[in-house]
Amino acid sequence: MNFTRREFGGLAAAGMLSRLTPAAEAQQEGRVIGYGIVGLGRISMQHFMPSLKMSKRARVTALVSGHREKAEKMAAEYGVPGNSIYSYADYERIADNQNVDAVYIALPNSMHAEYTIRAAKAGKHVLCEKPMATTVADSRNMIEACRSAGKKLMIAYRCQYEPTNLHAIQLIRDGKLGKIQAIESAHGFNIQPKEWRLDRKLAGGGPLMDVGVYSLNACRYLTGEEPNSMKAVASVIDHDGRFEEVEENLAWSMTFPSGIVASCNTTYGANMPGFYRVHGSKGMLHVEPAFAYEGLHLSAQMQGEPPIDEPNPEHDPIQFQREAEHLADCIVHNRQPKTAGEEGLRDMQLMMSLYESCGRI
Repeated sequence: MNFTRREFGGLAAAGMLSRLTPAAEAQQEGRVIGYGIVGLGRISMQHFMPSLKMSKRARVTALVSGHREKAEKMAAEYGVPGNSIYSYADYERIADNQNVDAVYIALPNSMHAEYTIRAAKAGKHVLCEKPMATTVADSRNMIEACRSAGKKLMIAYRCQYEPTNLHAIQLIRDGKLGKIQAIESAHGFNIQPKEWRLDRKLAGGGPLMDVGVYSLNACRYLTGEEPNSMKAVASVIDHDGRFEEVEENLAWSMTFPSGIVASCNTTYGANMPGFYRVHGSKGMLHVEPAFAYEGLHLSAQMQGEPPIDEPNPEHDPIQFQREAEHLADCIVHNRQPKTAGEEGLRDMQLMMSLYESCGRI
């Protein structure tokens, strides 16, 4: 029994998958999910697309770009036919392309909502880069559009699928550090002039929206809690024209229901390798780098346990491969992604609270 992707989707919606023969189930299990790449920039061309070359579960099947020449060059590299190259104006035509199961959205932040909603209306699942959007309202609209269309929405929180971060979480959950008392985290870099990230309309904010969100999200997944109080301060030190619209530095503190306190910093004014340090009654763990594409390193000292010194030998772009394959599995087995739209919405709500706290809204 052979099913097209569209026919299989109809069976899934009707709850008839249990009637498939073992051969049909095996065929579905081995499906390769096709991704349409929306936006040909650094993260898509240098990281996400190369990761699909390594995957047996996902592949590039379409490109969406405002630069036809660039798109044709990438299409030749990835075996994408010319009729599967789209402009932003005719993006909706992906609805007719049965080789596209999902889209990967790697556009400036302010464009995430529009292209997620258009993808959902075209009948495609969505893997959207973080931050999810630039407003809470847009985030909610993205969730509703995908829900109404019966499509998956996953936010690309790489670290929640990455072994070093998962090991840190497990050590905490297993009580190896005792009762967690405090977390420190930071992430930032010295941004170049004229980056789109310095345009508030495109980015929605400064380093908090771009790299500070890693620390925010990490504090949430490390504690397994949601903060119940937050306070932030922001500053501009380098009055060189880069920070007319967004903050240069932002520092914040959070308290969680258990009493855990967190202190975080983010900047666009200095190179600040992303890290976190977790202090517990029985020990401490330190991950640095914690948010990079490769080279992650966990160390820990715990009472009654041998010390941990654990470099991660994995290389870029395997983290992107994991994301793509997680959504592929969710599509095949009709499961909710681990980092669904609601995860992105929660970070967006918290970031807006931090901006409000320091007078940036």
